[in-house]
Amino acid sequence: MTVIVVGAGIVGASVAYHVARAGAAVTLVDAGQPGAGVTADSFAWIGASGVRTGPAAGIRVSAMDEYRRVEAELPGLPVTWSGSLAWRAAGDAPAAGPGQEIVDAGRVLALEPHVRQPPEWAVWAAGDGAVDPVGVTARLVAGARDHGARIHLDTVVSAVRRDAAGRVAGVETPAGPLPGTTVVLAAGVATAALGASVGVRVAVEPSPCPLARFRAPAGLVRTVVNTDDFDLRQVAPDRLIAAADSPERALAAVRATFRGAAGVELLGSRLGARPMPADGEPIVGPVADVPGLYLAVMHSAVTLAPAMGRLVAREVVDGVADPALAGCRPDRF
Repeated sequence: MTVIVVGAGIVGASVAYHVARAGAAVTLVDAGQPGAGVTADSFAWIGASGVRTGPAAGIRVSAMDEYRRVEAELPGLPVTWSGSLAWRAAGDAPAAGPGQEIVDAGRVLALEPHVRQPPEWAVWAAGDGAVDPVGVTARLVAGARDHGARIHLDTVVSAVRRDAAGRVAGVETPAGPLPGTTVVLAAGVATAALGASVGVRVAVEPSPCPLARFRAPAGLVRTVVNTDDFDLRQVAPDRLIAAADSPERALAAVRATFRGAAGVELLGSRLGARPMPADGEPIVGPVADVPGLYLAVMHSAVTLAPAMGRLVAREVVDGVADPALAGCRPDRF
């Protein structure tokens, strides 16, 4: 078996690492550098708290344990287990979901001491965290290489190749074909065009993901904070990032929410294009009409990457259909 993984974002890197670790021959191909696409534009909050329903609910619930497993396998993985704190401007406190607890204003101040006016209630998820998404991706790629994977960066894949019998035979690149018996498409929004090269419709569209960066005092924000105005976290002693529709409104909200934030400055913003399946759930599994073709495209890629990498590797290498992925199959569309 020779497995070609197309896409060195966090999902493709995880698949390549886990497949190589399982002992298969792996080639990882990407048009750029590891994590340089939409992975770099991710807010990178890793959280499974509150998850109750959906085809991938069980996988999401296991996401934190999967990250801790990969942390043990790849020492130095850039993960911060800060917990997350969420509140709304109005309304009654919701019921706590799995991994959550409802906390009062005093506890909010203990967790986030710079909040100007702590809410009457907030949802605290102690098990949540955040990652450096590019750093995690690079570490997964290095781990794949350590297990024998071949890495082709700055290499555009233009199409999937098939043999005379219709089975996958590899991929086409400007430097020539790369042969393989299995091709895993984990190329985010580009997965749709690559699937179309062999007549496969992949029900995924680009969805805007704005990310703003701020200069801020050290220790201003200690957890992952989720409010009506932003998702916010501190990524360096003098840096914050926020997922918010308007960077300018997010800046005003940060200054209004936290004491000592008057000097926070907007450094810039980017608008990424995250892959969004038509029903919001991951598209993961083999394509029946093209033997040897496997899809792995999803929203919440940063949270799900370690778990999905392990599950995909099991299916691709061992040929065992995992029940956890039963609701994620491409043929549901």
